[in-house]
Amino acid sequence: DGNTVTAAARHPENIIKLDGVTADKLDLHADVDDIAKQVAGFDVIYFTAGSRGKDLIQTDAMGAIKTMMAAEKAGVKRYIMLSSMLSLDTDAWKKIPGLEDYLAAKFFADTYLMNSTKLEYTILQPSNLTEKAGTGNIQLDAEPSDSNPIPDVAKTLAEILKYPNTVDKVIPMSSGNTPIDDALKEI
Repeated sequence: DGNTVTAAARHPENIIKLDGVTADKLDLHADVDDIAKQVAGFDVIYFTAGSRGKDLIQTDAMGAIKTMMAAEKAGVKRYIMLSSMLSLDTDAWKKIPGLEDYLAAKFFADTYLMNSTKLEYTILQPSNLTEKAGTGNIQLDAEPSDSNPIPDVAKTLAEILKYPNTVDKVIPMSSGNTPIDDALKEI
């Protein structure tokens, strides 16, 4: 859509080379002031990092929170969070055995974003991610047992930016029958 993207990662050499995308190194263990310098001038921050269970506190929880603090210091107003289905429903965590610690990390990051910042947020909560081809179709009344092809989650994250009606919303999603744009328009 003509946006300039900086994709930041611990290992920027692993970022796929695409036109309009600049790779940058980001250390989520860095100080908030250092991260703020890196994000100064950005219009939006997407947080999609995950430790795959290896560093839940410093990456999935505090890494996210530090980027929120940095966004506010740097004057970035919009923040889009890739979270997880049920992250905010602590009583339902037992529906996804083995992920309780991950969901707890996401819970702390999500609640901090909603309750402790003034950022214009959107929290996308996909159900189980799968490495299947995307369909371009989703549903937004998802259940934890549903799944999401990763390309559909990525496309939904990208498209959220076009829809002001997604600001200050938590959006559960899974694969479905509604085109992504149509589903987002209806929020």
